[in-house]
Amino acid sequence: MKKLSEIKKDVCCMIASISGDERFVSRITSIGLTPGCQLTVIKNEKKLPLLVYSRDTMIALNRNECSGIYVEEDLK
Repeated sequence: MKKLSEIKKDVCCMIASISGDERFVSRITSIGLTPGCQLTVIKNEKKLPLLVYSRDTMIALNRNECSGIYVEEDLK
């Protein structure tokens, strides 16, 4: 299991777990990022927001948010 910020560009993965305070978890799950959700990393450049594609939506996440989202890379 890796942090979302460790996933390279163009890699598909699945959210395994989300950790953080109640406000963070509530906000992330309300935009559709829930455990079991498939996503693709579109852009992952140092010191810039991470851009992911999930459920027909592009989502930008800051680096701090990504540290609480753990994913498993798809084994395709």
